[in-house]
Amino acid sequence: MGFGGISPVQLLIIFGIVILIFGTAKLKNFGGDIGGAIKGFKKAMSDDDDKSAASKKQTRQIESGEKPDAEFSEQAEKEKQH
Repeated sequence: MGFGGISPVQLLIIFGIVILIFGTAKLKNFGGDIGGAIKGFKKAMSDDDDKSAASKKQTRQIESGEKPDAEFSEQAEKEKQH
């Protein structure tokens, strides 16, 4: 038994049919598009995490009575302009 009751031979037959229908060029482009989408998603998630961490740091600084970092203040100004 293979994946979900599909044997490796059946997977090869399905893969062969897909290649016959779409051709190798379209499959190559499709793979590249999916890879680019995943890369973009990961980048967006890490950017979101960075902004979240910076926001939490500023909140802690304000609550403790410290002056917020100049770097964060500049970043906040840039975001207001967009």
